[in-house]
Amino acid sequence: MKVIAAYLLAVLAGNTSPSAVDLKDILGSVGAEADDDKIELLLSEVKGKDITELIASGREKLASVPSGGGGAVAFAATGGGGGAAPAPSAVEPKKEEKVEEKEESDDDMGFSLFD
Repeated sequence: MKVIAAYLLAVLAGNTSPSAVDLKDILGSVGAEADDDKIELLLSEVKGKDITELIASGREKLASVPSGGGGAVAFAATGGGGGAAPAPSAVEPKKEEKVEEKEESDDDMGFSLFD
C-alpha cells in the first residue's frame, strides 16, 4: 500500500509517469523502506495507463464486492437460531447519565478544530 500511496502522491504532484527513483525518494522522505520488487511490479502494471481510468475501474470492481455485516444484524434481531430463546419483552430502559460539558481550556494554545 505504501508503494501505491507514493505513486499516487507523485501523480498528484504533477509527475504523470513516476520512476522507481521518484517513489523511493517519496518513501525515503517519511522514513519508509522501499521494496524494489513491489515498486517494479507496480510500475509495470500501470505503465501506459491513465490513473483516473485505473481508479474508476477499481471503483467498479469494488462496487460488486459484498461488504457483509448487514445480515448478522438482521439475524440477531429476529431472535437468533432455531434453539435460541427470545429475549424477554420487559427490559429495563437504560438510565442515561448526564455528561457535564467541560469548560474550554487554554491547553490547545488558542487553536480549535472548529474555529
